[in-house]
Amino acid sequence: MELVDVSEVSAGLFIVGVIFILLVGGLLSMGILRFFQGKKGQGWGYMVGSAVSLVAFIFVVNEWFA
Repeated sequence: MELVDVSEVSAGLFIVGVIFILLVGGLLSMGILRFFQGKKGQGWGYMVGSAVSLVAFIFVVNEWFA
């Protein structure tokens, strides 16, 4: 078994990662829930919000932590 060294990960990167993972995951799960409830308009809104949050996460990591 091989261990991963995470000692080089800064606290800022960790916090940004956690915040965006919670945001993207929460919006994605709410979108799926709204689809099952039959509220397709709200479901698509949450899915778009999730995609925008993912793009924002990629942008923030590339600009601030590269």
